Amino acid sequence: MKKIELDKNYTPRNSSMAENVEQMENLGKQMENLRTNQELREDYDKYPDPIQHKQKDKDLR
Repeated sequence: MKKIELDKNYTPRNSSMAENVEQMENLGKQMENLRTNQELREDYDKYPDPIQHKQKDKDLR
C-alpha cells in the first residue's frame, strides 16, 4: 500500500469543540443557557442521557 505524503506545513484539524476565539465565545454563550437535568425533568418531562447516569438509573429500577 502506498503511503500518503502530506505537505510539510499541513496542520490537521483539531478535535476540540472550538477552533478559534470567536467559536469559543459562541460556545460559552450556548453553555450558559443549557438547562440542568432537574430543569429538563420539571419543565419538559425529559430525562438526561442514561449512559451518563448509569448508577442513578440502576437505583430507579
